[in-house]
Amino acid sequence: MPLYLAGLGIVISLVAGVTFAAFTDKAKVMGSTFSVGSADLRFLEDMPKGTDPTNLVDEIPGPTFGNIGQTWSADYPVKLINNGTSGITIASRAYYETVNDPAELRSDINVEIFEWNDANVNGVLDPGEVGMSLGKKTILKWKTEGLGVGQINPGQVRALVLRFSTENLSSTKQGKSALFDFEFESAQMY
Repeated sequence: MPLYLAGLGIVISLVAGVTFAAFTDKAKVMGSTFSVGSADLRFLEDMPKGTDPTNLVDEIPGPTFGNIGQTWSADYPVKLINNGTSGITIASRAYYETVNDPAELRSDINVEIFEWNDANVNGVLDPGEVGMSLGKKTILKWKTEGLGVGQINPGQVRALVLRFSTENLSSTKQGKSALFDFEFESAQMY
């Protein structure tokens, strides 16, 4: 290749480079805002009252069951609401201190959690409204293993029935009592 062609190629390359540099531009993304979602699980305190913000609470009083026998059961309905901005998964666990259960009733009392279809939205567990079981465990296993309750989206209400029961409770447990708490925990879905 002749030397003058190589020199011409270099000159053209330099001119093209300068030409491209003369036509630059940029676009900006200004004021980007980031908002962290929230997980806020609440109870409906007065179930017939619905989702009014004044009716959403973190704690409700637990049930009192008396005269429990060998084959006993009783239902306790609750309604939870996802008052946060993100979808959440819910799990439930029992909590107790052994000093509050000296007769170890935790090994004899079961809890089974059911879905609740409050068809008439009256907040009362009516016949035929108990749905699918989500699992059954003794209170001891409920504490150590927990029970999964499922997922709920922001603003969604999850109605549940906790069915407490005994099966062949020993006569040595007569007159004994225990105190248990239980809680529902939420975790933000990703």
